[in-house]
Amino acid sequence: MKRATVRIAPALLGTLLLGGCSLLAQLHRTHPAPPPAPPPSPPAEPPPSANQRFELAPGQDVVGQVQVVTASKDDTLTDIARRFNVGYEEIVRANPKVDPWLPGEGREIVVPSVFVLPDAPRTGIVINIAAMRIFYYPPAKRGERPVVFTHPIGIGKVGWRTPEGVTKIVRRQKDPTWRVPVSVRKEHHENGEDLEPVIGPGPDNPLGRYAFYLQWPSYLIHGTNKPAGVGLRSSHGCIRLYPEDIAQFFEMVPLGTQVRVVNQPFVFGWRDGRLYLQPYDVLEDDARDWKKAQKKLLTASLTARLQQHHAQVDWDRVSALTRDPLGLAVPLDSEGGVLQVIAEAPRVQNVVAEGSSWDGKSDLPMDEASFKQMISEIEPGSAPEGSAGAKPRTAVPKHGG
Repeated sequence: MKRATVRIAPALLGTLLLGGCSLLAQLHRTHPAPPPAPPPSPPAEPPPSANQRFELAPGQDVVGQVQVVTASKDDTLTDIARRFNVGYEEIVRANPKVDPWLPGEGREIVVPSVFVLPDAPRTGIVINIAAMRIFYYPPAKRGERPVVFTHPIGIGKVGWRTPEGVTKIVRRQKDPTWRVPVSVRKEHHENGEDLEPVIGPGPDNPLGRYAFYLQWPSYLIHGTNKPAGVGLRSSHGCIRLYPEDIAQFFEMVPLGTQVRVVNQPFVFGWRDGRLYLQPYDVLEDDARDWKKAQKKLLTASLTARLQQHHAQVDWDRVSALTRDPLGLAVPLDSEGGVLQVIAEAPRVQNVVAEGSSWDGKSDLPMDEASFKQMISEIEPGSAPEGSAGAKPRTAVPKHGG
């Protein structure tokens, strides 16, 4: 009996040793590596900056900044322009290689939301028709920085140009009635459309919901029932604003406010010790010879500022920027020029900025077909191409509208 027990013990011991090794092997077995962490998501784009109200530091002539957004599948340039409170010509000029009606999903769009203030006294309203921009300088309160409000505008089409000079606001009206000038009715009649002599308030009134009447007879600053016409030469001489922008001005601009209209296609200004140039297209009916006498014309407005800052102007760089203007303010000491300005611009969300006057929903921009129809009305008989290119007219402007 004892011998059997001795025989079993070694076998049992071997079994236990083998089991122990198996357990140890399981304890020391390498676990599979965890899956790699997903790459970090790109940082969220910051919200855009509102570009309609700016506080001015002493000696500051440039406000705002260029911003870049990514177009969505359904975006057009008119959508983005309205979203960022810029006009049609402004955004098309800044994006010369982009189809205005089909930018393409994922396409970067340059928003020209930087502005050199016109070379004019900073009081009341100043309008630069070359820039298609209006600037309002409310009276500064004691102890506070001066402020400027700016919005895009539509101006008089070729043959009905917006006059230059100084006038003032003499009347304002909510839900105005448009008494159509005889000259405007005649023009429409010649193009197969008869207008009623009086158009009351409502969606068919081209004055929109708010109007300022100027001391110049028949010229107004008003809203519009066709917001896509803002940023174009689209009127009979009047100044048109987006509905939300004229509503803002209607609440803050008092009667008697001075209105100064200038025509400055090339605007110089200082910011942070740097001289900027913002070039626009020269209007078709600008009689000045900008090609041959550009330096002479520009030097006249620059002299005092240059002497004040002891600066020198690189006229070769000025000539290069004005030859093919994108409407962007470019520091003249920048070697990279406009490409550097765009490269350094913040990439922001493609949404209405907080503090903007538009709610992002009302009076949505029109589609391409409606826009081309509007262009054909602006320039009767011309082939609508969806841009602001205009066939020159020879009519002498008599009335605004």
